[in-house]
Amino acid sequence: MSTKPVRVVVLGCSTRPGALGPRIQRWLLEAVAGRAAELGVELVPVSLAELNLPFLDEEEHPSSGLYRHGHTKRWSAIVEAADGFIAVTPEYNYGMPATLKNALDYLSREWAWKPIGFVSYGNTSAGTRSVQHAKQVVTTLRLVPLGATVAIRIGEAVRDGGLVPDPARDGAAVEVLEELVRVAHALRPVRERESFPPGPLPGSYLRRLSPADAPEVTVLQRCCWVDEAVANDTTALAALRETVDDVRSWLTTWDATGLWLDGRLVGMVRTRADGADWHLGRLAVVPDLRGGGLGRWLLRAAQAAAPEGARVVLSTGARSSGNLALYRSEGFEVTGPADGDAVTLAKAGA
Repeated sequence: MSTKPVRVVVLGCSTRPGALGPRIQRWLLEAVAGRAAELGVELVPVSLAELNLPFLDEEEHPSSGLYRHGHTKRWSAIVEAADGFIAVTPEYNYGMPATLKNALDYLSREWAWKPIGFVSYGNTSAGTRSVQHAKQVVTTLRLVPLGATVAIRIGEAVRDGGLVPDPARDGAAVEVLEELVRVAHALRPVRERESFPPGPLPGSYLRRLSPADAPEVTVLQRCCWVDEAVANDTTALAALRETVDDVRSWLTTWDATGLWLDGRLVGMVRTRADGADWHLGRLAVVPDLRGGGLGRWLLRAAQAAAPEGARVVLSTGARSSGNLALYRSEGFEVTGPADGDAVTLAKAGA
């Protein structure tokens, strides 16, 4: 499972003056705050009343992603940045409020492959009919509704304008958050696959690595550099010894690209310019996918990114015969005698 933080928009859906919704939204945020901190979740409260979206007024279809109005662009940015949603919604006449339907209709791609949970409130049905109505709409937008919900019957739960304390209700709210986080992590690769360039394997994609990817990069390095250590009879290799913090640090100074498949980091390479040279390193492919040309594909992609005329430089173990054969077949030549256990190779710029 991904270790990246999860951003959850807690959406207050009622815009009626004096509505109960804001108090339920505050209760929800307080009830799940402790567990959210443990799970690395950022809770972002958003109120449709404050957002003040007019009825859909964009000329282009939402699927186009072409927005003219500032309120649409703000709403798009909020939804785009989110990994999941919890809608705090009343029930109006057997359905969700028009404000929620309108907010959903404004956008399209921003919703896709993200989980949504519901905290509903009402009288006879505790708002459950609102949720059933909303589920018909959200699934069309490729949102994924959760099974866990909280349904609040106003006559039983509200006293003097506030919610009666209820540990069971608090626990149900935490269950919604926990399920949302699990589903958000599971869906993240699906979203990324649609957002980034495809890789050489069916379903794979390329994404620039960031410091948040340091745990996955550390694992990949350690499994891939064991063969290098064996071939060169040494464990004094940076890729084997770096901590997660070390990897996080170099991910801020190198341009690193990861090859991802089904949420798994299966390959990577890093590059950066140094004067007239284009340094390339940490070329890695998971052991179970080696021999299929992925390393060569990543190597060529990294070379293609070099500035025009730049010399491409890399290094490997002096006795890493497989690596040396690959690099020589791609036109690299050893630049001099081995420096300890490593040898440097270079290729003239195109």
